[in-house]
Amino acid sequence: MSKIVDANKKIEKAVVSGYKKIEDTVVGGYKKVEDKFVDTFLKKDDETIEEAKERLQKEQEQRENENK
Repeated sequence: MSKIVDANKKIEKAVVSGYKKIEDTVVGGYKKVEDKFVDTFLKKDDETIEEAKERLQKEQEQRENENK
């Protein structure tokens, strides 16, 4: 019975490791695309990407509060 448990643990580690690699790649790629979009279309003069994201988040919160 322990051979089956050991085999299952090896399979589990391989699956989780593969999933994590895929997840990191997808999320990293999305963040790069998002940053490039903000930099190209939404950033104001002399504003960093992070500052632009913060400004956009605050503007979104204000719009949501106005609609309530």
